[in-house]
Amino acid sequence: MQIDHALDDFASYLTAERASSQHTVRSYGSDLADLRAFADQRGVNDTEGLDLELLRDWLWQGSTRGLTKATLARRAAAVRSFSAWLTRTGITPMDAAARLRSPKPDSHLPRVLTRAQMDGVLSSLGIRASTGDAATLRDLAVVELLYASALRVSELVGLDLDDIDLGRLTVRVTGKGSRERVVPFGVPAKQAIERYLVDGRAALLRAPAASARAVFLGARGGRLGSRAVYSLVAELLLVIPGGGPSGAHSLRHTAATHLLDGGADLRAVQEMLGHASLGTTQIYTHVSTERLAESYRSAHPRA
Repeated sequence: MQIDHALDDFASYLTAERASSQHTVRSYGSDLADLRAFADQRGVNDTEGLDLELLRDWLWQGSTRGLTKATLARRAAAVRSFSAWLTRTGITPMDAAARLRSPKPDSHLPRVLTRAQMDGVLSSLGIRASTGDAATLRDLAVVELLYASALRVSELVGLDLDDIDLGRLTVRVTGKGSRERVVPFGVPAKQAIERYLVDGRAALLRAPAASARAVFLGARGGRLGSRAVYSLVAELLLVIPGGGPSGAHSLRHTAATHLLDGGADLRAVQEMLGHASLGTTQIYTHVSTERLAESYRSAHPRA
């Protein structure tokens, strides 16, 4: 089968049968499109030509171009999934990627803001929103909810109006693997959301048929995009001291760490974050320990 046709069918499989998230479908699609271009350079346009040697060469080329270990690991995961599907459906007789190995991603502790820094971010946004501008009211509600509920950006931008229960202070989200969960939020987030819904959202709505159900709207009236949220948070974190990534995921890391710092149960935090494995959540215990160690070193006279 032609690689192009196989990739189209694989994308349909991910969406219809495996119910993968749009983010996963896009990510796999981008990685496998790069593989297709690499194979084309080698004169390979059929799936039977995707052997182990070619796949290893593809990953090696990526490493020489300076791709990170995390990116190479993601690419390897994408092609392993694709190759396994090719074999399972009978398109290829052997799973060429079964023995494909990739470098383990470097282990880095996520960036976490202090409570004082987080208060400063929200205070700054609150001052901006006091003007009543629709976009700043939305931005305040976005950041309050990201921090209050430790949501992924994809979960936040996918929210519909009936997903938010302001009476019970909960939000229903659909996370990775189409797993649905209900997450709490606090009174400050409720107030920010209510003000945005009453005074800001109508001013942003441009195309009711396309975005009438979306909670958060962008400048053109459609559903707010992930990139806009990342840009918003990156701008807010730009002036805050500290290293590490400055994307919107920092707010999720911050919320989880503050929960554990405050005595929350690890399994409760796992449920709130929507992690399938407790091991994924445990990274935040390492963050809390590191923060404790830093405080000790800076404060204890005999540290």
